[in-house]
Amino acid sequence: MSTATNQTPKFGKWRSFLWPIHTWELKKFIPMALLFFFINFNYTILRDTKDSLIVTAPGSGAEAIPFLKVWGVLPFAIIFMLFYSKLSNIFSKPKLFYTMIGIFMGFFAIFALFLYPNRDVLHPTGLADQLQAYLPQGFKGLVANIRNWTFALFYIMSELWGSVALSLLFWGFANDTTRTSEAKRFYNIFGLGGNLAMLISGPLIVYFSRIHLKLAPGVDAFGVTLNYLTGMVVVSALCIMGIYWWMNKNVLTDTKFYDPAEQQKVKKEKPKMSLGESFKFLAGSRYIRLLALIVLSYGIAIQLVEVTWKDQIKLMVQGNINEYSAFMGNFSTLTGAVTLFMMLFVGGNVIRRFGWTKGALVTPIVLLVTGIGFFSFIIFRESLAGFISMFGTSPLILAVLFGQAQNIMSKSTKYSLFDPTKEMAYVPLDQESKVKGKAAIDVVGARLGKSGGALINQGLIIVMGSIAVITPYVAAILFLIIFTWIYSAKSLGKLYNKLTTEKEQATKAAAPAAEPAMTKATVQQ
Repeated sequence: MSTATNQTPKFGKWRSFLWPIHTWELKKFIPMALLFFFINFNYTILRDTKDSLIVTAPGSGAEAIPFLKVWGVLPFAIIFMLFYSKLSNIFSKPKLFYTMIGIFMGFFAIFALFLYPNRDVLHPTGLADQLQAYLPQGFKGLVANIRNWTFALFYIMSELWGSVALSLLFWGFANDTTRTSEAKRFYNIFGLGGNLAMLISGPLIVYFSRIHLKLAPGVDAFGVTLNYLTGMVVVSALCIMGIYWWMNKNVLTDTKFYDPAEQQKVKKEKPKMSLGESFKFLAGSRYIRLLALIVLSYGIAIQLVEVTWKDQIKLMVQGNINEYSAFMGNFSTLTGAVTLFMMLFVGGNVIRRFGWTKGALVTPIVLLVTGIGFFSFIIFRESLAGFISMFGTSPLILAVLFGQAQNIMSKSTKYSLFDPTKEMAYVPLDQESKVKGKAAIDVVGARLGKSGGALINQGLIIVMGSIAVITPYVAAILFLIIFTWIYSAKSLGKLYNKLTTEKEQATKAAAPAAEPAMTKATVQQ
């Protein structure tokens, strides 16, 4: 009897650790998890398809991506956010949700059924040829986006899906309807579900990309693949709207899960800081400045290597769009599997056993090692060709594999180590530094990091003309960024440990002073 009594709490503890959702909460948790799953399912399909279209398009290549990110995605994102803000003042939240999802669903259906089949008529090939004749070679990427403007529009809308459907619609809905006690348990599992979506969508992308092997000669193979992929996106979007409707009807009307009165409480808003205000705040705090450098370095490093790697994939598949799409599907599957493993078994254990600094250093060191292999097989391709051929492969294939490893590990270590250590770094700060520091880093670190790599790639391509020529310079800049990142992480680690120790000592010192007061209060009671 006593044995059973002693074992039950232990079992309950492990159960809550592995699955912290109560049975009665499943009515709310499952539809929320499915919403997150289907949004990420679409995100994976759209991300891989947009790259396949742009990189293998006529007269195009990976050099078109930096121009698209700077001159396409960024302006459209600003316009879309203004449009969203305007509609949010007119429509109810459910109507706004359906409208946004409907816009994306409608566009992708129109692209597959009308824009792609009529691309030869719609694309201004003659104008693009004239522009390419007058402009320097470095503007080939810009001209390619004009030449294939429907593909460029697909790329932009696919990028916006992540920002609008995931960041605005899902997390806005989740933050409005999820209590703090629920969020602590729900949100982490949502992240696992997002990676599970990649494990399902990745193989589907591979299957439908390889369908061209079963088609008769002369059939537009990628047109068939695109119909299947966009069909899945549209069905998934319908599921998203259906789940959202069901939640509004059956969950948000149940006071066990949602109390409208709670939403009337005024919440302290996160301060919005301009770029100038952010830099001014960073200048006054070395701790926040180092943290911003880490976030900035991550963003730039990931963007820098992306263009060169995707150019190598195109060379490997010899411009075949179906093979490119299949490769990206396999990449997504591997990314989902490795990320799940890292989140479940590696991230927390590394930080607990080795501390904050070593946990924060894993990501840049992994990117450094894989980056050395990736760029070595590109820059020293001719010198290594003879030696590598003895192993039955080529420098090109090894470059693609090292680039794949770098991208997979960068994403898996981001979720398992980079993000947790970044958030832990705010803990020992005072309240003002936490709030203002986070706002400044969101502006300077995250936003500049995402666009910084694209701007560097774009500038180098314009000046030097091609990805092949700029590769050594990209490698040099990447390694400089990573060494800056490593230095910042080590320096921040020393400050973090110092502040954490001081905070613990202050807490211990305050504890004895509180004990007499507690004892006195207890006696009086």
